[in-house]
This record gives sequence, structure tokens and C-alpha cells, in this order.
Amino acid sequence: MGLISGILGFLFGNERNIIRETVEVFRENAESGAERGLQVRQQAVSQFGAEFHGAGKAPFDRAIDGLNRLPRPAMALGTLGLFVAAMVDPIWFSARMQGIALVPEPLWWLLGVIVSFYFGARHQAKVQELQREISATMMRTPQVLENLRALAAMRSDGVGVAKPGPDAALTADIIEPDENPALESWRRKRTG
Repeated sequence: MGLISGILGFLFGNERNIIRETVEVFRENAESGAERGLQVRQQAVSQFGAEFHGAGKAPFDRAIDGLNRLPRPAMALGTLGLFVAAMVDPIWFSARMQGIALVPEPLWWLLGVIVSFYFGARHQAKVQELQREISATMMRTPQVLENLRALAAMRSDGVGVAKPGPDAALTADIIEPDENPALESWRRKRTG
């Protein structure tokens, strides 16, 4: 009995639990993890509240903070508006895009610098890449139109699509039924 109590005392005595401590090396203690998560959430909420509390800020500071939050939503909503405009009135949209095509490149660079002030220098490289992609897309337009014409010609629901034309062998193949052993067997069983 002394040996067993000695081993149990070694494992669980003195407010220790070697098994729990060993398991916590490989797996997080759920209770401790929940407490840490709660602290992180509480700190984030208090920081968020302090940022938007506005106490002690002058009206000018609050107005500038509001203006600083406008460019991203304005650009996102403006882009969505362009998609809607392209679907509602494609001719109007195309006319506007033709006007944009006439904007000189230095002005695009200036716009890129202004926008990169808000969104970082990475935006300028993305704008130039987007312009190249738009150019490549526009250059593919004739090929897309040709593909659409070819697909329309291949539709199987049109009248006369299955006409063999002057090919006599194809006409004979169409008129002559295929051999179907299962059908022939069924016919023999019904008649016999």
C-alpha cells in the first residue's frame, strides 16, 4: 500500500498533476484558452470603443475621420454601380468607356498616385496590370464573337441541322436502321 500511495502522491501530490501537465504540452487547456480568448476579445472591444467614442475630439477632427473613411466604400459602390449601368444600358456604358479610353496616360499615372496615397503603392502596379488585362480582353473580342457565331451554327435545335446534304453514304446510314440484337430478340419472343 505504501508503494501505491507513494506513486499516486508523486503523480498527483503537492497540488500537481503530472498527467495533466504532460497532456497540456500537446493539447491546450480548454479553460485557460477560453480565458485568454475572452481577454483578447475584451481588449479588442475596448480599443474599438475608444477609437469610435469621439469624446474630447473637436468637430473638425470628427469630420476628417469621417472623410478618411469615405474613399474605399465610394470606390466599391462606384464599381458596383458601373456593373449595374453596364447591364441596364450597355450603349450608355460603352459611350462612357470610350471617353475613358481617351484619357491620356499621364493622367492615369496621376490618378494612380492619388489613389495610392490612400491604398498604398501596390495599387499602382495593380492598375497598370489591370490596364494590360483590359487591353488583352478587348483584343480578344473579335475571337469571342467568332466563337459565338461558331457555337450558334452548332446548335442542334435548329431546323435542318441533321440534313446529310449531298453525301449519299450518310443518307443511306440515316435511313437504314442499326442492328440491335436485344430488340431483335424481343421481337422473336413476342412473335414466337
